[in-house]
Amino acid sequence: MERLTLVLGGAASGKSAFAEALVLNAGLAPVYIATAEAHDAEMAAKIALHRAGRAGQGWHTVEAPLDLGRALRAATADQVVLVDCATLWLTNHLLADHDLDAEARDLLDALAHAAAPVVVVSNEVGLGIVPDNALSRRFRAAQGALNRDIAAAADRVIAVMAGLPLTLKGRAP
Repeated sequence: MERLTLVLGGAASGKSAFAEALVLNAGLAPVYIATAEAHDAEMAAKIALHRAGRAGQGWHTVEAPLDLGRALRAATADQVVLVDCATLWLTNHLLADHDLDAEARDLLDALAHAAAPVVVVSNEVGLGIVPDNALSRRFRAAQGALNRDIAAAADRVIAVMAGLPLTLKGRAP
């Protein structure tokens, strides 16, 4: 298992299911670090669907909507970690008006020093139109930078479109 794998894709592209399969096939104890928060009924239903899909597969779930670095640093060498997802984590910090650069640096440091192999799921947000408002443009720029930084640090980067993986960096799974 690679030390760090980034799985990118658009919304509903199949990236989470692909990343979950990577983690389950690693032969280590699977840890799911969830970054989503249920601020409305639709998101609560999506979270419930993701939880139900992992039921009975031995996952240990850690909720880390903001302190992802601490959750990663707690992982041990006999585990493999899935972070789902960096996009929601970044959104949580943006909406809390935190220093995005400092938070990204802490995340990258935690990824670099994690005892366990890590698979990070993130949305590719640069393929759409230019957003019409400053907050959305700030988010798009920050997400693009975060994806580039994680990809640079990663041993393997996989794009998922329509459920199909395309290896961009490293060896194919």
